[in-house]
Parts: sequence; C-alpha cells; structure tokens
Amino acid sequence: MATTVMASIGDRGALNASLSPSLSEIWIDRDLSWLDFNERVLAEALDERTPLLERAKFLAIFTSNLDEFFMKRQSVLRQGASDAPHTLLRQLREKLLPMLERQAECYRKIIIPGLAEQGVFLHYWSELTPRQQEEASEYFESQLCPALTPLVIDPVHPFPFISNLSTSLVFRLRDVVKGESMFARVKIPSVLKQWVSLEADLDSGQKLMVPLSEVVRANLHKLYSGMEISDVTVMRLTRDAEVDIDDSSSADFRAHVKEEIRQRRYEPVVRLEFGPGADPEIKDRLRERLGLEQEDLYDLPEEVDYTTLFALLGLPKPALRDREWTPLSPTSLLDGAESIFAVIHAGDILVHHPYDSFDASVEHFISAAADDPQTVSIKMMAYRIGDDTPFVKSLIRAAEQGKQVACVMEIKARFDEERNLHWATELERAGAHVTFGVSGLKTHAKTALVVRQEASGLRCYVHIGTGNYHVKTARLYADVGVFTCDPRITNDAVHLFHYLTGHADQPNCTALLVAPLTMRPRLLELIHREIQNKREGRHARIIAKMNQLEDPEMIEALCDASQAGVAIDLIIRGFCCLRPGVHGRTENIRVRSIIGRFLEHSRIFYFANGSEDPAEGEYFIGSADWMFRNLSKRIEVVTPVFAAEPKQRLWDILDILLRDQRQAWVLGSDATYTQQRPAKGADGPEAMGTHQTLMDLALTRAEI
Repeated sequence: MATTVMASIGDRGALNASLSPSLSEIWIDRDLSWLDFNERVLAEALDERTPLLERAKFLAIFTSNLDEFFMKRQSVLRQGASDAPHTLLRQLREKLLPMLERQAECYRKIIIPGLAEQGVFLHYWSELTPRQQEEASEYFESQLCPALTPLVIDPVHPFPFISNLSTSLVFRLRDVVKGESMFARVKIPSVLKQWVSLEADLDSGQKLMVPLSEVVRANLHKLYSGMEISDVTVMRLTRDAEVDIDDSSSADFRAHVKEEIRQRRYEPVVRLEFGPGADPEIKDRLRERLGLEQEDLYDLPEEVDYTTLFALLGLPKPALRDREWTPLSPTSLLDGAESIFAVIHAGDILVHHPYDSFDASVEHFISAAADDPQTVSIKMMAYRIGDDTPFVKSLIRAAEQGKQVACVMEIKARFDEERNLHWATELERAGAHVTFGVSGLKTHAKTALVVRQEASGLRCYVHIGTGNYHVKTARLYADVGVFTCDPRITNDAVHLFHYLTGHADQPNCTALLVAPLTMRPRLLELIHREIQNKREGRHARIIAKMNQLEDPEMIEALCDASQAGVAIDLIIRGFCCLRPGVHGRTENIRVRSIIGRFLEHSRIFYFANGSEDPAEGEYFIGSADWMFRNLSKRIEVVTPVFAAEPKQRLWDILDILLRDQRQAWVLGSDATYTQQRPAKGADGPEAMGTHQTLMDLALTRAEI
C-alpha cells in the first residue's frame, strides 16, 4: 500500500517525507481522489437544478480539468520500476471511463434537446437541410479553406507534428488514377470559432450551430481534388506538460524559461482521444507512431473536445444561465471623502470575492498607491496576473512617477510563463525592479506592500490574499483577502520582500507564516496546541478550508488531534488524501467539498485556542494548501487575522460552508463522496447553498 501511495504523490519524486505505516489505513490516493473531485464537477452538469447553459459549461470544465490532469500527472504516474504506477493507471482509467459515458449522455440527451426546445439547434452535418449544407459549404470556401493545411503521410511526406490539445481529421486517401493509397491529416484550427452559425431554413428567433470539424469534414474533397476519401477519424492529442531541463547552471533564467516553453510543444504524447466510428487501423498506426499503449487511447461516445461548449455561454438566453452577479463595492470603501489608506488606518478590512468587488478593493489599493503623492514604494508578489492587467499598468505608472516599484514575478507559473515574461519586461522598461524570487522555489504568495510617507513617518499598508492578482478569475473564484497597517504584519512583510528581492538572511517573521521557513512548524504547533487544550479540558476545535490536502505530516497531526478528541472540520474542494471516520484514527474528522457556480479557492484556518466563542478563536488566511509542495517547495504566505470584525466575517463564511446542504458533498469512511440534499422545509444556506447565501448577504450589506 505504501509503495502505491508514494508513487502517486509529490512532484516528480520531490516528496521526500515517508509515510508512516499508520497512515496506510486512512490514506486515499491523490489521483483517484482528484478524479472524484472532477466527478463532482460533472455532477453539476447532470444536476437538473443547474440551468441548462451552466450544465453545458460544467461539461466543458470537466474536459478542461481532465486535460490538465493528463498533461500534469500521466507521465509522473508512469514513472517507477515497480508495477504500482501501472496498477494505478489502470485504476484511474477504469474510474474515468464511466464518467466519459455520462458526459456524452448528458450532452446527447440533455444539452442538445434542451437547447432545441429553446430554439437553439446544435446539428451535425447529416442533420442539415440541403440549403443549410450549401450555406456551410460557402462558409468553408470563404472562411476556412485558406486557413487549412491538407497533409498526406507517405514515404515522401514525413509524419506531421501534432500540437497539444489539437483536434485533427485523419483519413485514407486513394489516388484512383495511380491506384495508390495513403493516409492524410487536416488540423482543425483552434484559433477559429469552433461553431459555425447558419441562417438558412430557420424561423425567426431560432439559431443553428454546427461544429467546425463537421464543416471541414464534409468539405474534405475540396482539399484533395480527384482523390477518394474514406474512414475519416476525428482525433485529439494530449502531450505531457512536465518539461525536464536542468537549470541549476543556467546563467539566463529567462532564456531557460523560454526554452522550457518551446520544448513543451514537443513533449511526449500521453493520450489520444477518438470520436465515434474511428478506423481501427488508423488508431493502431497512430498509437504505434506515437509510442503509446492501448490504455492511452480513449474512444469517446460523442465529442472529443467539450471545451468548445464554453462558447455557448454567449448565447442571448439569460433564463438558461445563472442569475447575473455583479460584485459589490465593500461598504467600508464607499466613502469617497476618505482615501483607502485612511480607511485601512481606521481598521483592518476583510474582502471576500466575488461578492466584494476586486476592482473596487484590491485593484483600487494598488492604483491609489500609484497616484498617491505620499507613496514611497509599492511591492507585489505576482503568480498569475492575466492579460491586460491593470496591476502592471498601475505599477508602471508609479515607476514613471519616480516611486520605487518592486515586483517578485513567478515566471514559471505553469501555462502562464509567456504572459508573465511579457509583463516582467514591460515593468523593467518603466524602471521597476523585477526579481524572480528564490532559486528552486516558486513564489506562490499573494502579497502587496505599500509604503507611504505620513505626518508621523513611514507607514506600511499590506494586502494579503488567497487568490491571484487576476481581475478575470476574481469574478469566478471565491477568495478572501485582508488589508491592514498593523505593524505586526507589515514589519514581517517588509522583511520578507527584502529577502525575496535582495540577498538577506531568511526573514525572522513573528506573525506571518512563511513557507518553506516557518509555516509548517507553526501550523503543526497550532494543531498540537488544540490537542493540549483538549487534554486539559479546554475547548478545542479546528476548521481548515483549502483546495487540497495531501501532506503526510499534516495528515498525521490531524489524526493525532482526532485521536485526542479534537473536533475537526475540513472543507476541501479538490482532492483529499485523508479518509475520515476511521475508528481509532479519524472518527472526529469530517470532510466536505463545496462545488457550484464559483470555484472555492480560499484558504481559511481556524483554531479555537480554548475559546468557545468562535469570534475569539484564531484565524489565518493565505496562499497555501496543505500539500508537500506548498509547505516545502514554494514561497507561500499565510497571515493571522487579528481584528474582531474580519474574524467575525470569517466565522460567518465558515459557518455557511459547514451548514450548506445544497452544494456540499461529504466524504465517508469508505472514501466515497455523497451529495447532500436539503431537508424539506429547510431554508438559509441549508437550502440555497453557499454561493446564493453569500450573494444575498452581500446585497443585504449594501442596503444597510
């Protein structure tokens, strides 16, 4: 058992902690648990309570999540000399195949007919009328044909390069004059709209959409004039995203990252997906040519790429989507007479996105600092910042005004490397200082520091959050953040930035929990304090909300706390390697997952510390999940929350999450999740769920 567990956790063997024998009985494999998480995502598409277009969206998210899983984990799982990784791969495949069937059935039996009832038709070529086929063919000739590259595969033409996550048509060609046969391939361009809208033979208000691949498939003969075409096979390819380049002696870190991005395009193929009716010989030839096993091939019952369904969210059908939500400006920041710094000086502020406006709080904090003549310097840690980010524009504006600007940029944030490299260059052009953190450690913290010259001298203001400085995801991810000028926190932040931008000794932070320096020992100390409180008859309780739980040492500590009788609630959206409810080990631990319209991304940690009043307990928020990589291989920041009002609000959030019977799934001692259902007559979060409850509370606060 331990061998299997060790083969499936950590980043390419980076996990050097060993599992104790006692963990084997309560351990859940992280990859199997991750598939459980994605099954909960799929369940949102299957849930009749979810609006129809949102159900289509969750089908797309399920595929997108799965793509990332194969890119990140498949090659990792193949490693190892024993049979354990191969056994796990078979288990994962067996677990996944029924999910793919349910995804296809939902698309075929629910999404397509449901949209048809609303006058939106998703048709294959064979379902089009002659006039519609003619219109689609005209579209092919004017809008598609020039963008396509017809290829053949024969002794003269080499096997073509196939890019990651690309969809292709692979088929047989026969030259009837020469009597020669060969294979051919046409890539479906991902940069074009994946749905072609048609207008012929429709009533007023109706809409007809055809997959781009269907239009190309029906017009292949125009690309191969005079040839016979047969056995057309729809294929989609996935490559590994884990690039191994030794950067220990790299003199140019940026050049190294650019080379890593370039090589990712050519990483080994880890999965082939085929549409219905795929030709067996074509499948076998591709498998052999790409060095895959039969288990790496997936025959899909319907579509090969459901991520194209994201485009459906743009349909003008508001009744088929979730009620529109516009984040609200925090009430404490609405008084235009006072600057944001005066408001923070008056008391710490907690913000909860997307209920509180990210633009009116976090973005405003940096923008105001850039324009404030009293600002001396602005420093930020950036992991994923997105396209056209206002943060970089504010930092550039501040640098151009002579303010000191420093940005600790993580340019190895996977799949965002090119974007972050671009913004690093733009910042440097404006005179900002850009550094890339500590060698060997990703900078994953979400911290911003503003230093102002005030009448009493220099004063520091800090924002520490759980989510990225990314304006788009801030509308989709549920995250919390705190603004403070409390010297206990700001002094630590100053020392931390000195450490990251210079060559100072490791910072001696007394309030902030900083990985990989002080976070793990401090969290373990907090857990052990709850154990001691329980033994001494004082109130003891732990609530930990995070994205995933995997670190063996933290799990061991939670087991110890459970055995001591400490009540523990874990709110974990993604994978959880701890099995709750095991007699004598984890019977005092409860695990739940909240899945819904917003992605639960916040990390909130509560320790009762002897107090029965939740508002008097200790609260922490920050960037780190309890995973080995976060606690030992990354720069992460978790901050205590000292002020009474933010602590009360954090408790309200946790209380709603724990009462939720609408969006919650509960993990049982048998390692399976059970979807909760509201009892008859239930109201509040029990009936409405976390996200609707928090939206309603935000509206109530705005009206007060």
